[in-house]
Amino acid sequence: MPKSKVRKKTDFTINPGAAGAGSARTAPSSTWYVALMLGFMLAGLAWLVVYYIAAADLDALKWMADLQFWNLAIGFGLMVVGLLMTMRWH
Repeated sequence: MPKSKVRKKTDFTINPGAAGAGSARTAPSSTWYVALMLGFMLAGLAWLVVYYIAAADLDALKWMADLQFWNLAIGFGLMVVGLLMTMRWH
């Protein structure tokens, strides 16, 4: 049986066109998007801080006292919106 030819193997190189063939590159997020994202997170944090600090004297914020435990949902909801926005941030 004849002996097969030995071929020199080349090192594997990544084809730059093949790596991103299925995905389109997007531009970086604008500054207003980042500001809005951080604004939602900080607004949620501020809502919770104000609720807990004012819990001793809720006469000053009667409308916030009427919300009772919905204050937690509002505060955490604002922070979750900001967190979800981080997934689209470039």
